[in-house]
Amino acid sequence: MNDANCLFCRIIRKEIPAKIAYEDENILAFHDISPQAPVHVLVIPKKHYVSLDELGEGEKNLAGELLFRIRELARSLGLAQNGYRVVNNRGPQGGQTVFHLHFHLLGGRQMTWPPG
Repeated sequence: MNDANCLFCRIIRKEIPAKIAYEDENILAFHDISPQAPVHVLVIPKKHYVSLDELGEGEKNLAGELLFRIRELARSLGLAQNGYRVVNNRGPQGGQTVFHLHFHLLGGRQMTWPPG
């Protein structure tokens, strides 16, 4: 189930091109077109959820799959040894600009805190 106007749903449907880092039946990972680090990959569920708040009891496995895939991508992209950051923004005040659940995997440089 996808939202017709959602940017990420359109990427899932291949209506908008993206540099794919990983894909399976439930998850898509692709490189951000405006990277905030040398490596910046977005990891999303293929089913449209606005945020983590929409995941129900039945989606616990999906949440685990997303985090597992992030870890595996960090390894395959050479980030695991030196470290990386995983970010999920929720709502306008949390910095969410695309309202499809997604995680940012960032690495390849020293991260600072606070993030902004």
